[in-house]
Amino acid sequence: MTERLAKFIARSGVCSRRGAEELIRQKRITVNGEIVESPAFNVEGTEKILLDGEPLPIIEETRLWVYYKPVGLVTTHKDEKNRPTVFEYLPEEMPRVISIGRLDLNSEGLLLLTNNGELSRKLELPSNGWARRYKVRVHGNVDEKKLTDLKNGIEVEGVQYGSIKVEVITIKGTNAWLMVTLSEGKNREIRKVMKALGLEVNRLIRLSYGPFQLGSLQPGEVKEIPQKVLKEQLGAKFA
Repeated sequence: MTERLAKFIARSGVCSRRGAEELIRQKRITVNGEIVESPAFNVEGTEKILLDGEPLPIIEETRLWVYYKPVGLVTTHKDEKNRPTVFEYLPEEMPRVISIGRLDLNSEGLLLLTNNGELSRKLELPSNGWARRYKVRVHGNVDEKKLTDLKNGIEVEGVQYGSIKVEVITIKGTNAWLMVTLSEGKNREIRKVMKALGLEVNRLIRLSYGPFQLGSLQPGEVKEIPQKVLKEQLGAKFA
Protein backbone atom coordinates (compact mmCIF):
# COMPACT_ATOMS: atom_id res chain seq x y z
CA MET A 1 0.00 0.00 0.00
CA THR A 2 1.37 3.40 -0.96
CA GLU A 3 0.75 6.91 0.34
CA ARG A 4 1.72 10.42 -0.64
CA LEU A 5 5.28 11.29 0.33
CA ALA A 6 4.14 14.47 2.07
CA LYS A 7 1.73 12.48 4.24
CA PHE A 8 4.46 9.98 5.13
CA ILE A 9 6.82 12.81 6.16
CA ALA A 10 4.07 14.44 8.25
CA ARG A 11 3.39 11.17 10.07
CA SER A 12 7.04 11.05 11.09
CA GLY A 13 6.37 14.16 13.18
CA VAL A 14 8.86 16.39 11.35
CA CYS A 15 6.21 18.90 10.32
CA SER A 16 2.66 19.24 9.03
CA ARG A 17 1.70 17.95 5.58
CA ARG A 18 1.76 21.51 4.27
CA GLY A 19 5.27 21.87 5.69
CA ALA A 20 6.29 18.56 4.10
CA GLU A 21 5.04 19.73 0.72
CA GLU A 22 7.20 22.84 1.08
CA LEU A 23 10.26 20.71 1.94
CA ILE A 24 9.67 18.72 -1.24
CA ARG A 25 9.33 21.88 -3.33
CA GLN A 26 12.64 23.08 -1.87
CA LYS A 27 14.22 19.82 -3.12
CA ARG A 28 15.33 18.86 0.38
CA ILE A 29 13.84 15.35 0.23
CA THR A 30 15.43 12.36 -1.51
CA VAL A 31 13.96 8.90 -2.02
CA ASN A 32 16.48 6.15 -2.70
CA GLY A 33 19.05 8.78 -3.60
CA GLU A 34 16.86 10.73 -6.03
CA ILE A 35 15.54 14.23 -5.36
CA VAL A 36 11.74 14.29 -5.37
CA GLU A 37 10.11 17.42 -6.79
CA SER A 38 6.40 16.55 -6.61
CA PRO A 39 4.37 16.40 -3.37
CA ALA A 40 2.14 13.89 -5.19
CA PHE A 41 4.96 11.32 -5.26
CA ASN A 42 3.89 8.01 -3.67
CA VAL A 43 5.98 5.80 -1.37
CA GLU A 44 5.50 2.48 0.39
CA GLY A 45 7.57 3.46 3.42
CA THR A 46 10.30 0.90 2.79
CA GLU A 47 12.36 3.33 0.71
CA LYS A 48 15.39 5.25 1.96
CA ILE A 49 13.82 8.67 2.56
CA LEU A 50 16.15 11.48 3.65
CA LEU A 51 15.64 15.10 4.68
CA ASP A 52 18.75 17.21 4.06
CA GLY A 53 20.68 13.95 3.84
CA GLU A 54 19.44 12.65 7.21
CA PRO A 55 16.90 9.87 7.84
CA LEU A 56 13.42 10.83 8.98
CA PRO A 57 12.49 10.00 12.59
CA ILE A 58 10.97 6.55 13.03
CA ILE A 59 7.19 6.84 12.86
CA GLU A 60 5.91 6.39 16.38
CA GLU A 61 2.50 5.64 17.80
CA THR A 62 0.26 8.70 17.48
CA ARG A 63 0.11 10.65 20.72
CA LEU A 64 -1.78 13.76 21.81
CA TRP A 65 -1.26 16.15 24.70
CA VAL A 66 -3.33 18.96 26.23
CA TYR A 67 -1.14 21.90 27.26
CA TYR A 68 -2.06 25.08 29.13
CA LYS A 69 -0.21 27.71 27.13
CA PRO A 70 0.71 30.67 29.33
CA VAL A 71 0.61 34.28 28.16
CA GLY A 72 3.92 35.45 26.72
CA LEU A 73 4.88 32.40 24.67
CA VAL A 74 4.63 32.18 20.88
CA THR A 75 3.36 29.00 19.21
CA THR A 76 6.27 28.33 16.90
CA HIS A 77 9.44 26.25 16.99
CA LYS A 78 11.64 29.22 16.11
CA ASP A 79 10.73 32.87 16.43
CA GLU A 80 12.39 35.49 14.25
CA LYS A 81 12.15 38.01 17.12
CA ASN A 82 13.75 35.58 19.60
CA ARG A 83 10.68 35.60 21.81
CA PRO A 84 10.21 32.58 24.13
CA THR A 85 8.31 29.74 22.47
CA VAL A 86 5.89 27.10 23.70
CA PHE A 87 8.27 24.32 22.74
CA GLU A 88 11.14 25.67 24.84
CA TYR A 89 9.06 25.29 27.99
CA LEU A 90 7.72 21.76 27.53
CA PRO A 91 8.95 18.95 29.81
CA GLU A 92 12.30 17.52 28.68
CA GLU A 93 10.92 13.98 28.50
CA MET A 94 8.39 14.90 25.81
CA PRO A 95 9.21 13.87 22.22
CA ARG A 96 9.29 16.38 19.39
CA VAL A 97 5.75 17.66 18.92
CA ILE A 98 3.89 20.19 16.81
CA SER A 99 0.83 22.21 17.73
CA ILE A 100 -2.66 21.81 16.35
CA GLY A 101 -3.49 25.38 15.47
CA ARG A 102 -2.06 28.29 17.43
CA LEU A 103 -2.72 30.73 20.24
CA ASP A 104 -1.22 34.19 19.86
CA LEU A 105 1.35 35.69 22.22
CA ASN A 106 -1.19 37.31 24.56
CA SER A 107 -3.69 34.44 24.59
CA GLU A 108 -3.63 31.50 26.97
CA GLY A 109 -5.29 28.18 27.61
CA LEU A 110 -5.73 24.90 25.79
CA LEU A 111 -3.25 24.04 23.07
CA LEU A 112 -3.24 20.55 21.57
CA LEU A 113 0.16 19.03 20.81
CA THR A 114 0.90 15.88 18.80
CA ASN A 115 3.84 13.90 17.46
CA ASN A 116 1.89 13.22 14.24
CA GLY A 117 1.99 15.99 11.62
CA GLU A 118 -0.76 14.38 9.57
CA LEU A 119 -3.09 14.34 12.58
CA SER A 120 -2.31 18.00 13.17
CA ARG A 121 -3.44 18.83 9.65
CA LYS A 122 -6.67 16.86 10.02
CA LEU A 123 -7.65 18.42 13.34
CA GLU A 124 -7.04 21.98 12.14
CA LEU A 125 -9.54 21.73 9.29
CA PRO A 126 -12.68 23.87 9.80
CA SER A 127 -14.64 21.12 8.03
CA ASN A 128 -14.37 19.08 11.23
CA GLY A 129 -16.97 21.40 12.71
CA TRP A 130 -15.20 21.19 16.05
CA ALA A 131 -16.24 23.96 18.42
CA ARG A 132 -13.56 26.00 20.16
CA ARG A 133 -14.69 27.63 23.38
CA TYR A 134 -13.07 30.65 24.99
CA LYS A 135 -13.54 32.69 28.14
CA VAL A 136 -12.92 36.29 27.14
CA ARG A 137 -12.63 39.48 29.19
CA VAL A 138 -13.42 42.68 27.31
CA HIS A 139 -13.36 46.39 28.06
CA GLY A 140 -15.88 48.80 26.56
CA ASN A 141 -19.61 49.33 26.31
CA VAL A 142 -21.19 45.93 25.73
CA ASP A 143 -24.12 45.84 23.31
CA GLU A 144 -25.70 42.45 23.97
CA LYS A 145 -27.80 42.57 20.78
CA LYS A 146 -24.68 43.03 18.64
CA LEU A 147 -23.06 40.11 20.43
CA THR A 148 -26.13 37.94 19.84
CA ASP A 149 -26.17 38.92 16.16
CA LEU A 150 -22.68 37.42 15.75
CA LYS A 151 -24.41 34.06 15.40
CA ASN A 152 -25.15 35.17 11.82
CA GLY A 153 -21.48 35.89 11.12
CA ILE A 154 -19.81 39.23 10.49
CA GLU A 155 -17.50 40.84 7.96
CA VAL A 156 -14.53 42.79 9.34
CA GLU A 157 -12.11 44.65 7.05
CA GLY A 158 -13.07 42.48 4.09
CA VAL A 159 -12.81 39.18 5.97
CA GLN A 160 -15.97 37.14 6.45
CA TYR A 161 -16.24 35.34 9.78
CA GLY A 162 -18.70 32.52 10.35
CA SER A 163 -21.19 32.05 13.14
CA ILE A 164 -19.93 33.03 16.61
CA LYS A 165 -21.95 32.25 19.73
CA VAL A 166 -21.46 34.70 22.58
CA GLU A 167 -22.89 34.43 26.09
CA VAL A 168 -22.43 37.21 28.64
CA ILE A 169 -21.15 35.86 31.95
CA THR A 170 -20.84 39.10 33.93
CA ILE A 171 -20.86 42.83 33.27
CA LYS A 172 -19.38 45.31 35.73
CA GLY A 173 -19.30 48.84 34.39
CA THR A 174 -17.22 48.80 31.21
CA ASN A 175 -15.71 45.38 31.94
CA ALA A 176 -17.32 42.09 31.02
CA TRP A 177 -16.57 38.37 30.84
CA LEU A 178 -17.93 36.53 27.82
CA MET A 179 -18.12 32.88 26.77
CA VAL A 180 -17.32 32.71 23.06
CA THR A 181 -17.78 29.60 20.90
CA LEU A 182 -16.71 29.33 17.27
CA SER A 183 -15.63 26.65 14.81
CA GLU A 184 -13.43 28.47 12.27
CA GLY A 185 -10.70 29.93 14.43
CA LYS A 186 -9.21 32.34 11.87
CA ASN A 187 -6.13 34.36 12.83
CA ARG A 188 -6.93 36.56 15.88
CA GLU A 189 -10.61 36.16 15.05
CA ILE A 190 -12.05 36.98 18.46
CA ARG A 191 -9.86 40.04 18.99
CA LYS A 192 -10.66 41.45 15.54
CA VAL A 193 -14.40 40.84 15.81
CA MET A 194 -14.62 42.35 19.29
CA LYS A 195 -12.63 45.38 18.17
CA ALA A 196 -15.15 45.87 15.35
CA LEU A 197 -17.85 46.05 18.06
CA GLY A 198 -15.88 48.64 20.06
CA LEU A 199 -14.58 46.14 22.62
CA GLU A 200 -10.96 45.58 23.63
CA VAL A 201 -10.00 42.03 24.57
CA ASN A 202 -7.67 42.13 27.57
CA ARG A 203 -7.74 38.43 28.45
CA LEU A 204 -8.50 35.39 26.30
CA ILE A 205 -8.46 31.81 27.60
CA ARG A 206 -9.22 28.82 25.38
CA LEU A 207 -11.18 26.27 27.41
CA SER A 208 -11.82 23.55 24.85
CA TYR A 209 -11.03 22.35 21.34
CA GLY A 210 -13.55 19.83 20.07
CA PRO A 211 -13.94 17.09 22.69
CA PHE A 212 -10.76 18.05 24.56
CA GLN A 213 -11.04 20.23 27.66
CA LEU A 214 -8.59 22.41 29.60
CA GLY A 215 -10.11 21.15 32.84
CA SER A 216 -8.05 21.85 35.97
CA LEU A 217 -4.71 22.32 34.19
CA GLN A 218 -2.68 25.29 35.34
CA PRO A 219 -0.48 27.53 33.13
CA GLY A 220 2.51 25.56 31.87
CA GLU A 221 1.06 22.15 32.75
CA VAL A 222 0.66 19.39 30.18
CA LYS A 223 -1.09 16.03 30.22
CA GLU A 224 -1.25 13.23 27.69
CA ILE A 225 -4.58 11.95 26.37
CA PRO A 226 -4.80 8.16 27.00
CA GLN A 227 -4.69 6.04 23.84
CA LYS A 228 -8.14 4.59 24.53
CA VAL A 229 -9.69 8.06 24.77
CA LEU A 230 -7.77 9.22 21.70
CA LYS A 231 -9.15 6.42 19.56
CA GLU A 232 -12.68 6.91 20.90
CA GLN A 233 -12.69 10.66 20.25
CA LEU A 234 -10.90 10.76 16.91
CA GLY A 235 -12.26 7.66 15.17
CA ALA A 236 -11.21 7.70 11.52
CA LYS A 237 -9.03 10.78 12.09
CA PHE A 238 -6.79 8.66 14.28
CA ALA A 239 -5.71 6.39 11.42
